[in-house]
Parts: sequence; structure tokens; C-alpha cells
Amino acid sequence: MAQSKANNTVRISAGEWRSRLLKFPDVDGLRPTPDRVRQTVFNWLGQELHGLTCLDLFAGTGVMGFEAISRGAKQAVLVENSRPAYQALLDNKTSLKAEHATILNQDALHFLKQNKVLFDVVFIDPPYNKGLVDQVLPLLKSVLSPDGLIYVEAEMALSDSSDWQVLKQGKAGNVFYHLLKAL
Repeated sequence: MAQSKANNTVRISAGEWRSRLLKFPDVDGLRPTPDRVRQTVFNWLGQELHGLTCLDLFAGTGVMGFEAISRGAKQAVLVENSRPAYQALLDNKTSLKAEHATILNQDALHFLKQNKVLFDVVFIDPPYNKGLVDQVLPLLKSVLSPDGLIYVEAEMALSDSSDWQVLKQGKAGNVFYHLLKAL
């Protein structure tokens, strides 16, 4: 019988909750953003996110959304479709006393189609090899504030398009990560 990795954890790297651990379940396709990549992304964003509203779409472990709040974001909405991952997000919210986190158990595409809130930063790291980046990007303009930025993790490199400019990008192992802004 396979042993469960029920005690999976990922560490928040900076801010109010620096070094706090987030627990997450084994869920197919769930992979936390590596520490080194998170450090780079938050360097790109300016380290502190005071007053910003963030969306962690396909939240998974929730580390991007919780990290954003830890660094001063005024709110983060974490959207996760997997019930076990959603429950872990709720448990982590309680453990951190993260009042500025809104956790939703919902399909990401459905959320984007009905959402009316504008976000300053959107984190997207969907399950790989399902074409979700291509499905999500066209919907993001309607939820992005005028100077908003999008962080995308994907299984392939993204390039500029008629709608999006790639401001920064990197690669760590099999993960391609990007910072985009709308054109």
C-alpha cells in the first residue's frame, strides 16, 4: 500500500508570517511554487504589497495568496476547485488568523466569468497540460486593475501577444514563470 504524504508543507518566506508552514494534502497536479521562484516573483513585484488586492487562482497550497497577505496585501482571494485542497486552505487561514483571505471552493473559469472585483496582482498556476492558461488569459482583462500584473506558472514559455506583454520570465527545472501586463 502506498504511503500518504499527508504532512506536506510549504513555508511562507517573508512578511508577518515569515517561516510559518502551510499544510496541504496530496492532490493530483498540486505542486507548490518553489521557494526560489517565489523569492524571484516577489522581488519582481517589489517585496511589499501594501494595499494591493490579489487573486490566487488555482490556489492549490495557497502559498502565493498567503505570502501576498504576509507582505501587506489588503486582501487575497484564493480560488481552488479541489475539495481537499480547499479544506486545507480553510485550515491554514484559521491557523494564520488570515482575516484578509477569502477562500472559495469554485472552478477558476466560472469564478472569472462572474467576478466583479478588480485585482492588482493575479497569480495563476493551473494544472499542467490542460490548456488552462490559454482559457484563463482572455478572461483576466475583465478582473485586472488598470496597472495590474499577472504572474503565470506554466509548463511552457509564454511570449508577447496582442493582449499581453511579458515583462519578466524565468525557468526553474520544468517550471516556466512569467510576469505579464495587459496591453
